[in-house]
Amino acid sequence: MQSKRLSKWSLLILRIVETTISLMIILFLIFRLFQLYYPNIIFQDRENIKLTENNAISLVSPVRLKIPSLNIDTPLESVGLTSQGAVGVPKVYTNAAWYNLGPRPGEVGSSIIDGHSGWKNGIQSVFDNLYKIKKGDKLYVEDENGIIFTFVVREFRVYSLNDDISDIFSSSDGKAHLNLITCVTARNVNQKSPNDRFVVFSDKEE
Repeated sequence: MQSKRLSKWSLLILRIVETTISLMIILFLIFRLFQLYYPNIIFQDRENIKLTENNAISLVSPVRLKIPSLNIDTPLESVGLTSQGAVGVPKVYTNAAWYNLGPRPGEVGSSIIDGHSGWKNGIQSVFDNLYKIKKGDKLYVEDENGIIFTFVVREFRVYSLNDDISDIFSSSDGKAHLNLITCVTARNVNQKSPNDRFVVFSDKEE
């Protein structure tokens, strides 16, 4: 009788082992298939998810903006909304600032970077010469991991205080954009109102 009981237990254990091995094989095959079709998801940097530019996404903050055609190479501050509901501006007039409630540069949607121009007493500020930008000029944004995203200028416009500015902050084409904003001053574009804004629209380079 004891021998039969041992035999039943041995058979049960054998079946459990076989089932476990089968499940492990199935999970391994699923993992390999997932790895094959979604390699960027499986092998992301575990600390900061460092991705290449071709992935068109960055999960860390942008830290630097470069516009070689205008000799601009500036740190990026991070800003949200002011108490009046306006987009914040950089604390340092020689810096630009990324609007952190919108997409990061490289993500789908319209990322926003703003900066001062026409600083008081003629002191040079970051976007004094932004009005000299040309279509086709390239903008470069570097994130905390050293990944650089490239954008190409598409157009630029001047917006008055009462203009609809929704197209600056939103897009529906499923692509990544970067828009730069600064004030219109006597030293750039045409003198109109201190509330006018000069906006540069650019698209992520494919």
